Amino acid sequence: MTIRQDLSNPSALQAQQLAFIGGGNMASAIIGGLIQQGLSPGHIAVVEPFAEARARLLAQFGVQAREHADAALQGATLVIWAVKPQTFRDAAALTGAFTAKALHLSVAAGIRSDSIAQWLGTERVVRAMPNTPALVGRGISGLFARAAVTAQDKEVVQSVIATTGEHLWVGTEAQLDAVTALSGSGPAYVFYFLEAMVQAGAGMGLSPQDARQLAISTFSGAAELARQSSEPIEVLRERVTSKGGTTYAALSAMEHHGIKPHFVQAMQAACERARELGDEFGAT
Repeated sequence: MTIRQDLSNPSALQAQQLAFIGGGNMASAIIGGLIQQGLSPGHIAVVEPFAEARARLLAQFGVQAREHADAALQGATLVIWAVKPQTFRDAAALTGAFTAKALHLSVAAGIRSDSIAQWLGTERVVRAMPNTPALVGRGISGLFARAAVTAQDKEVVQSVIATTGEHLWVGTEAQLDAVTALSGSGPAYVFYFLEAMVQAGAGMGLSPQDARQLAISTFSGAAELARQSSEPIEVLRERVTSKGGTTYAALSAMEHHGIKPHFVQAMQAACERARELGDEFGAT
């Protein structure tokens, strides 16, 4: 697997007619990135059942959203499925007749491409597992393509996903469950640790504002150091940890309470839940 952050190609994007099924946060992140890259709002259609969300899309991006799928979607070259897993099948039943000729990109967690291909009557399906830093252009998405997806199709998908951050292609669809557990759910783990760091800092006498600034900057700085370093993360950790020092005391307490193995178990639970979603809401 190779991580890439291709610059999106505005000219390639301008040749596309995009349709989003669902207009929530992830759809908004992608739409915002596309428009920043020069794609005209007129090239974007959205099906969104909630009037408040439709009004927000119009006010924020100038994108006209419709309540229901209709024949206007027949011109779409790429359909992006940004719906909840439990509503995907019903949405596909209402939309598939208008989008049979399109390439399909799903960002719905857990729903396997076999189900999507069956519901939509096409093999040109790509699954993506993005994460919420896509909202600020710092996301990362795992991608999996079915065999019928061409190299040109992949380039189109990459041009769209690049507006939200980095991406990597995985070799098997099952690996997307691990991607979901690691990076899809990962921002929540970071926020969880940030909460604890802020709470501890405030408990030790810092103001909540100062504790928050210190915690966030420490996380982002350490992540950037790891990104730029070619050394194993374990080595980076060891360099901060002098035996008998303050960091050693903190890490020893974490090891004593089994935080690392419990954290690994938590991620395995997330991976298992991703598999369950595919079983629960997929094709029968």
